[in-house]
Amino acid sequence: MKKQKFDELAKKYDYWFLQNKNMLYSEVKLVAKVLKEGGDIYSVGCGSGLFEKILREEFDIHVNYGLEPSSDMASIATSRGLKVDVTTAEVATYGGKTYDTIIYNGSPSYITDLEECVRRSYKALRKGGKIILIDVPKESSYGLLYNLAMSVGSWDDKLVQGVYPRNPYPIEMVRSANWRTTQEKIDVLEKVGFSNLTFAQTLTKHPLYSDNIIEEPIEGYDSGDYVAVCAYKFD
Repeated sequence: MKKQKFDELAKKYDYWFLQNKNMLYSEVKLVAKVLKEGGDIYSVGCGSGLFEKILREEFDIHVNYGLEPSSDMASIATSRGLKVDVTTAEVATYGGKTYDTIIYNGSPSYITDLEECVRRSYKALRKGGKIILIDVPKESSYGLLYNLAMSVGSWDDKLVQGVYPRNPYPIEMVRSANWRTTQEKIDVLEKVGFSNLTFAQTLTKHPLYSDNIIEEPIEGYDSGDYVAVCAYKFD
C-alpha cells in the first residue's frame, strides 16, 4: 500500500492533542454525545485510536472496529485495542459486515471522494442505522484560519501571527486537508439517501481561546469549530 498522509506523523498527532487537552476533551464530549446508544460502531479514519481509547475508558462507549489508511496510525490504534483494517474509505468493504453506527471523526477533511465513501457506508449500515460526519467546517473560524495558514505555507507568516492558538495544528497536517463546508456534507448525505439530519457542535470560542476550557456540546452547526452532522438510513 502506498505511503499515506499521516504515516510518520502519528506520534506528532497524538502529541498535539495531548498538548491541547481542553480542546481534546471538548471534541471527545461531542463524539460521546452523538455516539450515545450507538450499538455496533465502526470508525472510519480512526487514526491512532486516541478518541476510541478515551471513549471506552471514561465514557463506557465501545468502538471496537475501524479503518485507517496510515499503517503508522493503525499500529498505535491496534495497540489500543481496536481491530483495524489498513485501507482507505474509498475502497472499504467493512469486512462484509453491517453496523448500527458508522462515524467519521475528523476524517472527512482528509478524504478525496467523500461521496463514494458515504455510499459504501450506506451499504454497510443496518436499517435505522446512523452515519456521523465530524470535522472542522470550512466556514468556521478554524476552517478559515487553516486555509489561510495553508495558503501562506507556515504559522510563522505575519498574516497569521497573533491569531492562532498557543499550540497550533501541525502545518503538515493542515496542508494535507480539504476542508468542506457543512452544507457540502449535508448535500452528499442527502444525495446518497440519508435523511433525518441532526447537528451538534463544540469549540465555540475564537481559536486563540478554544483550549482555555472544556466545552459541553450544544445543538446546531452555526457557531462551532467542530461540528457533527448525523443522518439515518431508513430503507
